[in-house]
Amino acid sequence: MSAKAVQVGIVGASGYSGEELVRLLLTHPHARLAAVTSRQYAGQTVAKVFPRFAHHRHARTLRFTKPESELLAKQADVVFLALPHGVAAAFAHPLLQLGCQVIDLSADFRLKSAELYKEFYGHEHPVPELLAKSVYGLPEVNRESINDAVLIATPGC
Repeated sequence: MSAKAVQVGIVGASGYSGEELVRLLLTHPHARLAAVTSRQYAGQTVAKVFPRFAHHRHARTLRFTKPESELLAKQADVVFLALPHGVAAAFAHPLLQLGCQVIDLSADFRLKSAELYKEFYGHEHPVPELLAKSVYGLPEVNRESINDAVLIATPGC
């Protein structure tokens, strides 16, 4: 692995999307999985929670922690939020303030309008002031904007 590997964290790493990110990042040539969070599995190794990854040496030593923004910001440059919409936005704000780049897998930042978000999701957006900072992460449309973005909203279903 390159000495310049990006340090990556995943909030909500024990869910389906989080597990897929773990799978992809364990072997990514330019990224190092530095932090995984789960309230349920805090203290356990990735290999114990996901036995299919036990053959990865790093999975046998990397332990789940509770999701704490300050700790994540010390461990990771980029943090994926693999959380339900409505929950992810609350984690994005402190991580951004601490200097992390945030990639959100939920729907929290896909829409630029707080009113439209409320119409689709039935509740107020938790941090509407961040909507202007987000970039919709579809490279075919926003390739240049994604390069410099600190908050990326991934496309969903």
